[in-house]
Amino acid sequence: MSELQQLVEAAAELVKQARTVSAFTGAGISTESGLADFRSPGGLWDRYRIVTYPEFLASSDARQEYWSMRRELIPTLLEASPNPAHEGLAELERRGKLTGVITQNIDGLHQEAGNSNVIELHGTNRSAACLNCGRRWPIEEIQLRLEADDLDPHCPGCDGLIKPETVSFGQSMPAAAMDAAYALAASSDLMLMIGSALEVHPAASVPPFAAENGARLIFINRTETPYDELAQIVCRESAGEFMTLLVEELET
Repeated sequence: MSELQQLVEAAAELVKQARTVSAFTGAGISTESGLADFRSPGGLWDRYRIVTYPEFLASSDARQEYWSMRRELIPTLLEASPNPAHEGLAELERRGKLTGVITQNIDGLHQEAGNSNVIELHGTNRSAACLNCGRRWPIEEIQLRLEADDLDPHCPGCDGLIKPETVSFGQSMPAAAMDAAYALAASSDLMLMIGSALEVHPAASVPPFAAENGARLIFINRTETPYDELAQIVCRESAGEFMTLLVEELET
């Protein structure tokens, strides 16, 4: 039996024993959907300067820089499809095991796969909103404006600034989302952590918070995290392969 199969069988036992299972996901779960980790060499953050939220508010030049990066990013996000890791989590929900997904991702792939309770800690790229009046648009509509070289889009109603509903550097995390994440973590017997280095706070505090409240942890991530010692199972293999095997193992 391979080491991966041994880990999968051990994970399946933990899932079977748990009453409430949650998931915490980061950029690594979406790399198999063709979305590169923004922080990886050659990623967007290598090629574009990070525009902070205060800069975005204060400077048209900064907003144009920001939207130039988004003009490149948005089509990539919209073209991506859920991979077997996303689909595995959705299947666990359909089977009544998974109660919710907490994600650092902005790609909307968990919802597309079929998960219904998704807590998006860093917001979503699927929509944009006016920072003044709150009017919202599908991101596809804003992309049309960007492609027409409107790189500082304003609200047609109130002339307020338009921004994707994502959390930028220097912007406060949505308190309601963090509260919901901690509540889900506290109620979980088991948390699957997939594809996060657990380096970006406060989001990274969620899995250890779950452990403090009695949850067992399964970590599926290519690299080490600061909290590996808290996990009952640590797997460095493909998240898609692991989740496919886990779903199959739970059928036996």
